[in-house]
Parts: sequence; C-alpha cells; structure tokens
Amino acid sequence: MRRERFDAVDGVLLLDKAAGPSANACLQRARTLLAARKAGHTGTLDPLASGLLALTFGEATKFSGQLLDADKSYEARLVLGATTATGDAEGEVLQQQPVDVTRDRFEQVLASFTGAISQVPPMHSALKRDGQPLYRLARKGISVDRGPRTVWVHRLWTIHWDRLGPTIGVECGKGLYVRVLGEDLGASLGCGAHLGALRRTRIGMFDLADAIGLEELERLCLDDRRARLLPVDALLQALPRIDLDRHASEQLEHGGKVACGAASAERARVYGPQGRLLGVASVQQGVLIARRLLNQQRAMEPVL
Repeated sequence: MRRERFDAVDGVLLLDKAAGPSANACLQRARTLLAARKAGHTGTLDPLASGLLALTFGEATKFSGQLLDADKSYEARLVLGATTATGDAEGEVLQQQPVDVTRDRFEQVLASFTGAISQVPPMHSALKRDGQPLYRLARKGISVDRGPRTVWVHRLWTIHWDRLGPTIGVECGKGLYVRVLGEDLGASLGCGAHLGALRRTRIGMFDLADAIGLEELERLCLDDRRARLLPVDALLQALPRIDLDRHASEQLEHGGKVACGAASAERARVYGPQGRLLGVASVQQGVLIARRLLNQQRAMEPVL
C-alpha cells in the first residue's frame, strides 16, 4: 500500500465547516487534502455548529493561540418554548412551555443582554475540571459547580423574526457561550429556549465570506488547495510591526537581545530584510526579546 506523502506546508486556511462533523474531524480532513505534516486550529466549534474555522498548518501552528482572545460573530436560531439538557437541539427536551412573546418584547430582552453580562459555563463544554473536560463528566451524568464569568456582548440584533424560532446576530468577546445566551434569553422571556442552529461568521479580522468548504476544497488539485492558504503572519496583523536590518535580524535569531526604538509591547510581529517574517517578540524598555520565532527556511511571504 502506497503511503501518502506529507510536506512541510505553512499557512492559515479559512474553512467553512458544515454542521455535523467535529472540528477535529474537519481539521484532519483538511490536513490530508493539503498533504500537510502538522496542523492545528485557533478555536473549536461544536458539531452542531457551522461556519468559520481558522486552521493552521506548519509554522502557523506556533501562533494558533493568537485568535483565542479575538472577538467573534455568530448567527443563531433560537427555539422558544423548550429547554434541553445540553442547551441545544442535540439534547433531551427537559421542559416545554407556551410562547407568548411579541417582537417588541423580544427586542427589549435582547437589549438587556448587551454589554458585560454574567454567564455560568455549561457542563457540555470543553472547559476542564481536574484535567477532565466537563462534557465527559456530563456524559456520565456528573455535574460540578461552575462559577459565573463576566463576558462581553458587543451587539445583539434580530436577523429574522419568527415567534417560535427567531434568528439573531451576536457580536461578542472571548468566552461567551451562545448556547447559554439562548437559555438565558429564554428564561428572561418566561418561556425557555434552546439553540436550534449556530453559524460563526467572523473571528477577529477573518470573515466567513473568504472561507472554503471541505467539499469545494476536495474538488481542487493540490496546488490550488495550497493556494487557498493565507501566509503565517495573517494571524499577527493585530500586533504592532517592527522591521529590523540584517545584523539585528541575525542577532535576534541567535537568541540575542536587540536594542530598538519601538514602544514597549507585550507582543509584536518582527520582520527582517525584504519583509521576511521572523516571528513574535516583546519590547521591554527599548529592548527586543524573542518570544516565538519561525524556522526561517520555511517562512512564507508576508501580508503587506
């Protein structure tokens, strides 16, 4: 049996995930289609959810965490009048109640959930307790105390009004669970609710309109698949930029501290001659200190 050849492929793929498969299954399928040795992601999506996944390959995996704190946007369809064990359509229905909600009342409740709000993370989540993901405990019927957390909802609005199944838009900060938001909205409306469908439309500066589905990716030849990859520094565009000359670049790459006139920064993206991305460094009191550098034999062309 002939073994597939996997190469040192670097970059970021914006994937339009379909509802159904897990995020990891999509990652592994994309990795195979790109024949890439190393792959990761910048934040997961539940199997029920669809939409934007930013997948990283090769050297880009060093910066996968860059998007974990990024703002995100979603389209969510709620099912009013029923609560479920998981807060979404995959769970057992726990309670059903009549729905007597006008659009005006719905809009009032939406407005009350903007800004800083408190959420209790769901048991069906990837958060860990003593090294165990909560969803594994939940599958065993075990529930543990979870303290409330403050999360940010920047904007909530109605995309499509339906008395029993309205679709809303959500713009939020890190850590928000849309399932929990749906449950809390239902509780405030007095009828209960769960999440019927969820689609992520934005992560930071990345937009779903620029993503490709697995089926479309599969129809392309290998070269065209790899042409869909964004360069490594697409993940770093929110960081301040510092450019170094050849001597300073070599000094940084060999572990040396480099004097620079840049303002202090916890993280900055650093480039050498010809716009060659070196990696990420911090600036402390006018001194540049390497934090995470690329293998320069594999660094890709920068985003300009």
